[in-house]
Amino acid sequence: MLIIKIKDLRALPDNTLKSRLDELALELAIEKRKVASTGVSSKVVKTRELRKTIARINTILKERERGAAN
Repeated sequence: MLIIKIKDLRALPDNTLKSRLDELALELAIEKRKVASTGVSSKVVKTRELRKTIARINTILKERERGAAN
């Protein structure tokens, strides 16, 4: 469930996006701790996809904030 298409994210309400953002941020922190403790990451792709999905959600939330301000 790492790769979430932007079209699917845009269909979700703000509160769902914010909760999903919190979940993904927690998962990313766990992955970073695993890398820090072992020194090796076997799931580099997972970390990258987590960061990209977090960025997508942040972009959508910012766009909605700007749209509501106008």
